[in-house]
Amino acid sequence: MLLVEDDDLMRRSFAVALERYGYEMTAAADGLTGLELFRDESFDLLILDVMLPGLDGIGLCRRVRETSLVPVLMMSARGDGLDVVAGLEAGADDYVVKPVDTYVLVARIRSLLRRATYAPAPGPERAADEGPPPEGEVLVFGDLRIDTAGMEVFVSGSPVALTPTELKLLLEFAAHPGVVLERHTLLRNVWEYGWDGDSRVVDLCVQRLRRKLGRERIETVRGFGYKLRR
Repeated sequence: MLLVEDDDLMRRSFAVALERYGYEMTAAADGLTGLELFRDESFDLLILDVMLPGLDGIGLCRRVRETSLVPVLMMSARGDGLDVVAGLEAGADDYVVKPVDTYVLVARIRSLLRRATYAPAPGPERAADEGPPPEGEVLVFGDLRIDTAGMEVFVSGSPVALTPTELKLLLEFAAHPGVVLERHTLLRNVWEYGWDGDSRVVDLCVQRLRRKLGRERIETVRGFGYKLRR
């Protein structure tokens, strides 16, 4: 796991605390060093502070998303500013506000890692060069096809790369086509929040899905939530 935090005390304390929970930690004090480490090594999850010297956490997240779907957790000193929105728009999966209790941080990390390894019951294997699977193996919504065994998504026959959070959100919609899902339901089922969370994470993840799948695919029902069009 890669932690990028410029405050020396916080960086050391976060790293030590997470190592006690069994996580193998690599730490960096600035965004450019974090980017070099990310390119040189393989990580299961990134924890990025928003305010970093050289390359800030939002810019670092954007650079990561150019080549990787690895889960990203942003840390912000402000919970209601533009930092949170910008981080989520850049491709982060979730965020926490500093100061953050270790148990909250660990809960968010575990949730992200579960999403990254989420898989439904196994189905028939297909060769990589076989192209999109036949309709019997997938959920089909117009030109959108979701292979729930291979965890692949296709639009008009072309593969679409989704982050683990985006994929789990899409699967939640696909399990209830045409049904309005409230934001707090999505926070509970996708982000695994056991308390009222920030609905902006839902709204911005839906926006990212729309950019990848087509803006009309997920409909907003004002005052209630979202639904996947059949």
